[in-house]
Amino acid sequence: MTGRRGFLSTHLPTFTRPVRATASKAAALVACASLAVGCGVIPGVSGGTRDDPITVMTWAPQDTNATNKPGMPALALAYARWINSQGGINGRKLRVLNCNDRNDSVAAAKCAERAVEEKVVAVIGSYSQYGDSFFPTLESAGIPYIGGYGVTGAEFTSPLSYPVNGGQPSLLAGLGRELAKDCGPVALVRPDSIAGDELPPLLNSGLSAGGHADAGDQLAAEDATEYSAQSQKALRYTSTDPVSPGCVVPALGDRTSTFMDSFRRGREDYPNVRTATVLGSVDQTVIDASGGKSGPYEGAYITGWYPVASDKRWDEMKDVINAQAFGDNRIDPADAGVQTTWIAYTVFRAVIDSLGDGEVTARSVRRALDNGLEISTGGLTPPLSWDFSESLAQVGLPQLVNADVTLQVVRDGRLVSARKGFIDVTKTLQQADLS
Repeated sequence: MTGRRGFLSTHLPTFTRPVRATASKAAALVACASLAVGCGVIPGVSGGTRDDPITVMTWAPQDTNATNKPGMPALALAYARWINSQGGINGRKLRVLNCNDRNDSVAAAKCAERAVEEKVVAVIGSYSQYGDSFFPTLESAGIPYIGGYGVTGAEFTSPLSYPVNGGQPSLLAGLGRELAKDCGPVALVRPDSIAGDELPPLLNSGLSAGGHADAGDQLAAEDATEYSAQSQKALRYTSTDPVSPGCVVPALGDRTSTFMDSFRRGREDYPNVRTATVLGSVDQTVIDASGGKSGPYEGAYITGWYPVASDKRWDEMKDVINAQAFGDNRIDPADAGVQTTWIAYTVFRAVIDSLGDGEVTARSVRRALDNGLEISTGGLTPPLSWDFSESLAQVGLPQLVNADVTLQVVRDGRLVSARKGFIDVTKTLQQADLS
């Protein structure tokens, strides 16, 4: 295979029994206790007194040839300006550091090293494809990783990871379950990478739950400039059933729009083939740029983690953006990365509030999360709590506590809700063959 990047050494099936997940967390805490510099004893002591600022970090790739998420660190800075204008979190000022992981394993590791050097108490609302490069450093220092984007399996296995959504696993399982009702043959176009290798069984778990055959697995370079050959192959595959036209599922991150440019030109000979994908690969900006109502996404099903961007539950975030980052075109309130960062900081704020007058360290933040603190996100997700649950540990996802997704559809060029409320795909994921 080409273009392979070693950013996922912790494969999803590594934790196949609940006891392993419990043992992993216990071992990590014991190891931290034995290190003079571990688990917030020296790193992560910022905010120890009420006069000290609370230092945190948000990282994401920027200015690369693949997936970029500049809105995530930009929103983190806007959030800090907003919360500090109100007196801080529980009376403490918030200091946010940014880091560019550059879609590179070395850069991701350096971001983690900087987090330790700067004594951050948490890494919040971040995106990186290189969990195996940064988690060991965070774990040795006891720094929690709150609200990662959910792009790697390590985010759902590390005992110091606290994801706010179900990541790619829940999106693909939910999408597969929906497509099983309406689609003939399904083709998955995904990156030729280690992370890409994990996508087919997740989509197939949803298809299988709906009594559908597995998707055709089609590899593509994540940083290609055009996808004519791949789109033609996908169109031919999904047109083999004359009774039930198929569906093409591009899951190429920022390169999904590049694929759709090629797909739009080739689909004229296959008018009945539909598209479907996951939020993060497509948002309203992409739909508008591709032609809106007349574009290739019209009628497409899209699974997301959160309510649609027009939902009133996002109003506070939008107010903060308007007040603190007006004109900053890096921040798109409809971007799933920006939304994830907002929710992650909402979680962090609730944790600090729960500590009252106590010291704010990486250790105290972890303890609050590990002790079952239940946090409301204002309806943007179900209530979140990371007290250990066996529900998904059996398939190697012990830290995945929110397997709810939303189903959206492109109608008249607008991304709207296709079904009210959240859809819980926990049972679907429990049946996934991740071996």
